[in-house]
Amino acid sequence: MFELLFSIDRESHIPMYHQIYQYLRTQILSGNIDKNTKLPSVRRLAEQLNVSRNTTQVAYEQLQSEGYIRSENKKGYFVEAMISDDMLAFDTKNQSLHVETITKPGLIDFKLGTVDEANFPLKKWRTLTNKVMKDPDIYSYGDKQGDRWLRVELEDYLFQSRGVKTSADQIIIGGSTQQLLVLVSLLLKDSVRSIAVEDPGYDVARELFSLMSFSVHPIPAKDDGIMVNQLVSADTQLVYVTPTHHFPYGGTIPVSQRVELLQWANEVNGYIIEDDYDSEFRYIHQPVPSLQSIDSTQRVIYMGTFSKALLPTIRISYMALPEVLMMKYREKMAVFEQTASAIHQRTLATFMNEGHWYPHLRKMKAVYKRKMNLLVTELKKHFGDLIQIKGENSGIFIIIEVKVNLREEQLIGRAFEEGVMIYPCSRYYVREQPTYPHVQLGLGNLSEEKIMSGVSQLVKAWL
Repeated sequence: MFELLFSIDRESHIPMYHQIYQYLRTQILSGNIDKNTKLPSVRRLAEQLNVSRNTTQVAYEQLQSEGYIRSENKKGYFVEAMISDDMLAFDTKNQSLHVETITKPGLIDFKLGTVDEANFPLKKWRTLTNKVMKDPDIYSYGDKQGDRWLRVELEDYLFQSRGVKTSADQIIIGGSTQQLLVLVSLLLKDSVRSIAVEDPGYDVARELFSLMSFSVHPIPAKDDGIMVNQLVSADTQLVYVTPTHHFPYGGTIPVSQRVELLQWANEVNGYIIEDDYDSEFRYIHQPVPSLQSIDSTQRVIYMGTFSKALLPTIRISYMALPEVLMMKYREKMAVFEQTASAIHQRTLATFMNEGHWYPHLRKMKAVYKRKMNLLVTELKKHFGDLIQIKGENSGIFIIIEVKVNLREEQLIGRAFEEGVMIYPCSRYYVREQPTYPHVQLGLGNLSEEKIMSGVSQLVKAWL
């Protein structure tokens, strides 16, 4: 039996299941593991690496779906791939590339999670921060649910912009969406032991649920979101979705499927976690009302963040709980102190209360729409039918399906050689990879000049 002799990097942005997948794939393609070699069982591998069984199961399922290994009933997993001369020339260096740790002079970085720093209202924010620092409330831990003023402002904003029906008493502020997902997991763990997620979908959330000991069920998602009809066989009462701007494809779940999703939750007495992470930025029509806005049975846990519309480093996210779960939260979660900065929370509340928030949103929407149109236009002009762009109508990133004879790691590696950083999408898939590789490009903090230059460099890299 082949033993896995490597260490999991628990500080890496790369999910643990994907690190296992990458290591085994590299060993197979480089010829270090012979065909028909028996691999450790899911349980044994989990014990060796000190990870959950779900983590190793997902890694094996990914390798099996790509044909690298096979599963034999009651026997375990075996290496399946035939090693050809081409495979023996496989470049293992790219497989361990930690793209976010690499720097290069003049690098044009299409990084996700960045915003346009030139348009952040720094002067106004500094003035308001100085103002709130004179408030005695700032010098204590504050309300565990978050700043009361901010929750009141959120109640009004979410109803006006997203149709969310909630109250300030049902809103919880947190330092990040991930931290709030941990709270939800702890809140539901006594009654729910499994969760359905989108496939492809947000890998960080999937890994977090696994770390919280949930059994994770990937459900296929198309361009317009999760396939609701397959939820029935998932044997779960909880699902995590991004219905307004599917991550990563960028589509929107149509109202008919939203109704089906709510009906499913009601029938199984379950809950839907709606991650509405960047709904402010839609470029062809007004933002679609949230899933929570049409929920009459309080089955939706609504989540959002200020990281995309304001600034990631302010670290303010929020969720609105149904009344039943809010009561449970007060009973069981009193031990948790507030994790978001009290100063930033009060500054944001004042920013909204004094009427600066909506003008800021309108300005940023115009900025990102202009950048998005430029990026899409340049890509279509240079690549034509060789690519398919996904998610161009909303958000501050796109996915491009690249129809050339290159693997994902080759696309990324060649782009880097030309001075451009782009990002992989393979980590978002669990069971099936797409026919052609997909890569992700963020545009938040890039100037229009760098966007144009970046696309020109991609042409040199790929054509």
